[in-house]
Order: sequence, then C-alpha cells, then structure tokens
Amino acid sequence: MNTLTLNIPPSVNLTDEQFYQLCVANQYWKLELSAKGELIIMPPTGGSTGNRNLKINQQLANWADQDGTGLGFDSSTCFQLPNGAKLSPDAAWIPLIKWQTLTPEQQDKFPPLCPDFIVELRSPSDSLKDLREKMQDYINNGTRLGWLINRQNQQVEIYRSGKEPEILDNPKTLSGEDVLLNFILDLSVIW
Repeated sequence: MNTLTLNIPPSVNLTDEQFYQLCVANQYWKLELSAKGELIIMPPTGGSTGNRNLKINQQLANWADQDGTGLGFDSSTCFQLPNGAKLSPDAAWIPLIKWQTLTPEQQDKFPPLCPDFIVELRSPSDSLKDLREKMQDYINNGTRLGWLINRQNQQVEIYRSGKEPEILDNPKTLSGEDVLLNFILDLSVIW
C-alpha cells in the first residue's frame, strides 16, 4: 500500500481542531498535513518496519527514562510545527522544560511545537524524496538533530540545524550528540 496525497484548497481553511477531529475519526490511518496544504494519508506499516520502529523507540525511551531531561514520543504522535505542518515522526524527543510550557489540553491533542530530535525510518512504501523533504521541514521548524534511517540502502542521513545532511554507510551506532547527551542508538537490531 502506498501513501496518498490529497490537495486541500486554501478556501477550505481546515482548522487545527478540524484536523484533530479528522484524525480521531480515521484512527486506522496515519494522517499528516503539509505546510502546503496537502493531506497525506499513510497506511499502517508492515511487520518488519513496525518491529524495527519499536526497537528504535525502545532504545530512545530507555535512555529518556534514565536521562530524565525530556520525553520521548512514538510514531502515533502528531506535532503542529510553526509553519502549520502537522507531522508524525517515527520517534521524537522534546526537552522537559519545553513540554512543560504547554497547557494540559495542548499536551493531550497535537502538541504545537517542533521536537528537538526526530527519527524517520524508511519503510518499503516510502518515497526517499518525500522523506528528505519532511526531514528538511523539521529542521526548518526547529529540530536540532534528525536521523533518516534508510534500511534498503543501509544508510543514515543525519540532519542538523544549519548544516548540510551527512550520509553514513552502514553505521553500527548513532550518537545523540549534544542534543541527546550519552544516547547511542544500536543499529544492529535495525538493519
């Protein structure tokens, strides 16, 4: 199954609440909204991708619990970026101090902020071009560190604020650098 993109005319003026209700009413589909007004409908992932995504989130959650400086989020979380895009990375992390600025209602719905760290795991149905655009969207909206993990080529593209993406061939681990201090992602369970 492939991703489907629908163009929403600006005259429709889909509000944040209407998008939230649309997602709630269609919970079996992962919906995103680009800054250009494209409604992106993604099918559920297959078993291999779902398992590997779990392994990424497991490692991030274990580190976040021990570190205590922020919160991790899985692929079911949609974030409202400053440019109006509403995106769901496969894994994300936000400093606790940033999270605490949100109201309880903002925390319960789609948080209106951009994560400091995100991961996108390419599934067989994902377009690499679209994922690269999505990664750049995160960086342009405040993400400090992002990893695009491309299992098909055993490559990782590292996105950093203010820098060109760096491509690594078949790395064994990835470092959270100065964003996720002392976090090391073991890629042996991902490849």
